Amino acid sequence: MADLRGFNANEVEPTGDFEPIPAGKYPAVITESELKPNKAQTGHYLQLTFEVLEGPHKGRRLWARLNLDHPNAKAVEIARAELSALCRAVGVLAPTDSVELHNLPLVIHVKCKKREDTGELTNEVKGYSKKEAPTPPAGNAQPQANSTPPWRRS
Repeated sequence: MADLRGFNANEVEPTGDFEPIPAGKYPAVITESELKPNKAQTGHYLQLTFEVLEGPHKGRRLWARLNLDHPNAKAVEIARAELSALCRAVGVLAPTDSVELHNLPLVIHVKCKKREDTGELTNEVKGYSKKEAPTPPAGNAQPQANSTPPWRRS
């Protein structure tokens, strides 16, 4: 049992629908990371929690698992390549702890995949890229000040 004294559902918005978000590229940050044992207890994976920063899916969370310690060398190779792409996207090339990757903006590449066990669609983070700084819209550029004094202009 759990003590729920102090909780009032009238004071908390209920959770929404957890349908997968459409495939695409989304600005996000890593909000959590944790090294967890795999199901077979033969290795570990790094679980990353991403939160979408903008657009209609702002606030949605997605997860990625990187098999950094696994008996299958190919799984480790894939995970290390994904971690390399992630590190390059956030500009931290040699992290000593996964917390160094938190709260740094990047773009996650999201795919939709059908689950083998239930047939339901689910999201998968399949790539990472840098979040580019916004550029001012054309026509709104500020004119450059002329640094030449008026008496020297010809």
